[in-house]
Amino acid sequence: MTESDADADDAAQEALIAIVRGLASFDGRSRFGTWAYRIAVNASLDELRRRRRRPDPGLPGDPDVAGPEPVAATAGPESAALTVDVDAALRRLPPEFRAPVVLRDLCGLDYAEIAEVLELPAGTVRSRISRGRAALAPLLGTGNPEGAPERRTSRP
Repeated sequence: MTESDADADDAAQEALIAIVRGLASFDGRSRFGTWAYRIAVNASLDELRRRRRRPDPGLPGDPDVAGPEPVAATAGPESAALTVDVDAALRRLPPEFRAPVVLRDLCGLDYAEIAEVLELPAGTVRSRISRGRAALAPLLGTGNPEGAPERRTSRP
């Protein structure tokens, strides 16, 4: 969600500190995992806000500045395989779409949990996931703008 490993590390550290400090105030109205995800999402969004306030040096060779290649073809022993850089594609999504897509497709949360974590109505969550997936489809080269990346199986 944070677009860089260093910012993700910072957000994770802040989230863990907040979880430890907040354990005494956890009241059990939601599942512990949902509560912890909410803290992690907030820490990630806070880190994104902090980054916007920091100057960007724009160093040459910085993958965050140069714009990573989302899809690269590689040759396999039997046939050409497609290597997809999901992180690079996710970095191109706006945070309001990135968070629900990450929570659904990478973390496996259901729509109700995502709605609770992001403090959004369930319909908004579904809409943002759909729009996020549609924006990811061309970046991932799936050709499936309506849903998750296509799964291909080899047939004899």
